[in-house]
Amino acid sequence: MTSIQQQETYTIHEVAQRSGLSIPTLRYYEEIGLVPAVQRDASSGHRRYSADTLQVIESLANLRAVGMSIEEMRTYLVLRERGDETAVEKRELFRAHAEEMEKQIARLRIRQRYLTFKVTYWDARARGDIDEAERIAQEYESIVKDLR
Repeated sequence: MTSIQQQETYTIHEVAQRSGLSIPTLRYYEEIGLVPAVQRDASSGHRRYSADTLQVIESLANLRAVGMSIEEMRTYLVLRERGDETAVEKRELFRAHAEEMEKQIARLRIRQRYLTFKVTYWDARARGDIDEAERIAQEYESIVKDLR
């Protein structure tokens, strides 16, 4: 047994499988500098990712899954390097993203309500129930105001 331990590494296929990111996404993240460019192993010709790089990529996959932008991911990676020292900044980054998602959800609910009314309205028209369609149309006016 040697005193030098070989560091565990992963191929791009293994990293893709473990992170859930596609190989083109991993290459793109390298291309834009989100993760350091990975050198190819001289003997196999494969990219070999370190365990540390895999950990960063798995974090990026989580951030991507919740819809964070590349800019937000870059910010997180900078803050990540400094550990708990940047806990307040990390909290604010995630809080701001969560608040934006809440706004998006509210807008989607308004759109969904509008579409549900349209389905109900056109269903009444399709059944020939003009009185019901007119009643729905009056309710519909308040939703249109919310859309704008």
